[in-house]
Amino acid sequence: MKASDLFDLPTSLERFSEFFAPEMAPWEWVKNIKDALASVDFTKLESKKDIPEGVAIEGDVYIHPTVSLPPYAHIKGPAWIGAHTEIRIGCFVRGNVIVGEGCVMGNSCEYKNSLLMDKVETPHYNYVGDSVLGTRAHLGAGVICANLRLDRKNVLLSLPEGRIDSNMRKLGAMVAEYAEAGCNSVLQPGSILMKRAIVLSCMAFKGCLEENTMTGPKLQMRNLPRFGF
Repeated sequence: MKASDLFDLPTSLERFSEFFAPEMAPWEWVKNIKDALASVDFTKLESKKDIPEGVAIEGDVYIHPTVSLPPYAHIKGPAWIGAHTEIRIGCFVRGNVIVGEGCVMGNSCEYKNSLLMDKVETPHYNYVGDSVLGTRAHLGAGVICANLRLDRKNVLLSLPEGRIDSNMRKLGAMVAEYAEAGCNSVLQPGSILMKRAIVLSCMAFKGCLEENTMTGPKLQMRNLPRFGF
């Protein structure tokens, strides 16, 4: 499996393209987030200046001047937050986070070592750890991208070609373009949602969900007609 099967890096994040090559495995992108941010000279960037008093910022953080900030949030660098993104009350960025344009970083949501591309929506009570979310991916309220096995061993990936060891102790979800997870669902460590795949609400999903496919707690996996995007 290649990253290009799930994602196209948007123009807004072109400066990081050497770290997120299309021929890489998608979980390799997670490994490269830290190095991608290390390549940025934050001192040369014109970041947002009118920061509300209740927004705490630590370390190297770039916030595009058009970003909408709430009265209260905590953003710990290194972090890159792109144009026209909306950050809501109580958002917590824990470092090594890259966000594209037009995203929603929701109220009481937490982000750690993750890459969000353009127009990603994570509006309410989400945890996004060690994950990649493609353009227009959407997480319903309360969705968790779990990133650590209970036994603390390496995360295993269940792919169409077989099961492989990611060689990563922490690995969350890889949610492709236009894919969605419904309210209060849990994407178990190493889960992959291919393009336009849907996990219905209140499901603990593990594995790889094929393109244009929907699955849920009481629903056998079934194919969907292509959406008109």
